[in-house]
Amino acid sequence: MTPLPRALAAETVGTAGLLAAVVGSGIMAQRLTDDVGIQLLANAVASIAALGVLIAVIAPVSGAHFNPAVSLAQAVRRDLPWSRFPGYAMAQVLGGVLGVVVANLMYDLAPLHLSGKARTGVGQWIGEVVATAGLVLVVGFVSRGGRGDRAPWLVAAWILAAYWFTSSTSFANPAVTIARMFSDTFAGIAPADVLPFVIAQVTGAGIGLAGIQLLVPEPKGTP
Repeated sequence: MTPLPRALAAETVGTAGLLAAVVGSGIMAQRLTDDVGIQLLANAVASIAALGVLIAVIAPVSGAHFNPAVSLAQAVRRDLPWSRFPGYAMAQVLGGVLGVVVANLMYDLAPLHLSGKARTGVGQWIGEVVATAGLVLVVGFVSRGGRGDRAPWLVAAWILAAYWFTSSTSFANPAVTIARMFSDTFAGIAPADVLPFVIAQVTGAGIGLAGIQLLVPEPKGTP
C-alpha cells in the first residue's frame, strides 16, 4: 500500500487538476459562445477528458478517488482503510479549492470569489442522487475482479452521460461541490445550495453501495 503522505498528495493533485479543468473549461466556454448548450458540451468534454487521464495516471498511487463520496464507499466496502478516509476527504477538498484558484487566476479573476449561481430544487437533488449512485456503482464494478484498467474510460463515460441526462449536470462529488462555490462562473454553485447537494450525494453513495451488493458479486475466493 502506498505510504499515506504520498497517497494524500496524489489525491490533492488529482482533485486540483480535475477542478482546474471543470472551472477553466466553463470559463473558456462562456467567453467563446453565448449558446448554453455549446457551453455545457465544451465543459463536459474537457472535464471528462481530464478526469480519464487523471484516473489513469494517479490510480496506481492513491486509487484516484478525487471524491469523498467514492472514498466513503470504498471505506465501507473495506477497499480503503477507515483510518485513511479523513485524510483522503480533506486532501480532496483542499485539492478542489486549489484547482479553482488556479482556474480563476488563469482567467485573471479573483483567486476565490463566491458564486451567485443558484442550483436548487428537488429535481436537481434527485439528479445528484442518481449521478452519485451511478458513479459509486461504476467504481464498485471496476474495483472488483481485477477491472481497474477499465476505470478511466468507464468512470469518464458515466460522468459525461450524467452531465447531459441529470438535471444537476452531475456534480456527484462533495469536494467538487464545495470547491465550485468559490468561482462565480459557468461552473459555480451558490454557497446556500452546497449542503443539499452534498446530502444528496451521500444519499446517492448509499444507494450505489446497495447496488454493488445486489448487482456486482464478490470475486470467487474473497473471504
